[in-house]
Amino acid sequence: MKTPKIGLALSGGGYKGIAHAGVLSFLVDQDIKPKILAGTSAGSIVSCLYSIGLTPQEILNFFKSVNILNWHFFTFKKAGLIDSNAFEKYLFSIFENRTLDDLPIPVVVNSTDIAKGEIHVFNSNTRVIDAILASSAFPAIFSPHTINDQLFSDGGILNNFATDLIREECDFLIGSNVCPIEQLDKKNLNSLRSVAIRAYDLMAANHNRAQSALCDWLIESHHITQYSTFERNKQRMDEIFDLGYQAAARTFKNHQDKFAKAVL
Repeated sequence: MKTPKIGLALSGGGYKGIAHAGVLSFLVDQDIKPKILAGTSAGSIVSCLYSIGLTPQEILNFFKSVNILNWHFFTFKKAGLIDSNAFEKYLFSIFENRTLDDLPIPVVVNSTDIAKGEIHVFNSNTRVIDAILASSAFPAIFSPHTINDQLFSDGGILNNFATDLIREECDFLIGSNVCPIEQLDKKNLNSLRSVAIRAYDLMAANHNRAQSALCDWLIESHHITQYSTFERNKQRMDEIFDLGYQAAARTFKNHQDKFAKAVL
C-alpha cells in the first residue's frame, strides 16, 4: 500500500507570505510533512527555503534580513522601480547554484512570460534563484527577470495560487492563501504604489477563488489584510507569522477527520 502524498500550495502576497512560515510552523508541530510544494511569488520563496531545510523561524528571520527597498537597488535602466537582481545576494548564500531538481522536497514554481502573455512553469534544471526571482518580480515595483533571453514577471499575474499545478500529484492538498480581499478605505489608496498593489491583489483574488476550490484544506486569515504587501516593521512581521499559525490551527479543527482519513 503506497504512502499517501501530502501537497502544499503557497500563494503570492509579498511580505504577507510570512504567514506561510507560520502555517509551516503549525504543520511541523503536528508532524505533517508535505511531499510536494507549489509556490508563487512570495510562496516560491517560502517553499524553496523550507525544502532546502530552513525551519519556519529561520524563514521568518530571512524575511526580516532582506531590505529590498534600499535606495541602492532603485533602477532607471530597467522596467521597474527596483532591479529584481538586487535580491539575488540574499538568496545565493542559501541556494548557491542549485537547481530545482537539487531540492530535497520537489517544488513547482510558476511565473509569467511577460512577452508571450503565458503562464510559465519552470523545469527541474532551472536555478532555484532564477525561478524565485522570476516568480517574485512584482509588476511595476520590480523589473522583470531575464532567463535565456525570456522575460519573466510575477507569477501572480496569471496564477497567484497554483494549486492546479500539483493537484494531480498529491492525495491531500493543503493550500495557504494570503491574499483574501477586504474593502479598503479610499484614503488608503492615495499613492501609485498603493493603487498598484490593490490592483494586483484584486486580480490575484479573482484567480484564487477557483484555485482555492481545489484544496482539501484551505488556510486563510482575513486579518492579514491589515498588513502591507511590503511590510517592513519587524514586530508586524512577527504578527503575520502568528496569523498564519493561528489560521492553520483554527481551520485544522474542521479538517482533522478528513485529513486523518486521507493519510492514515
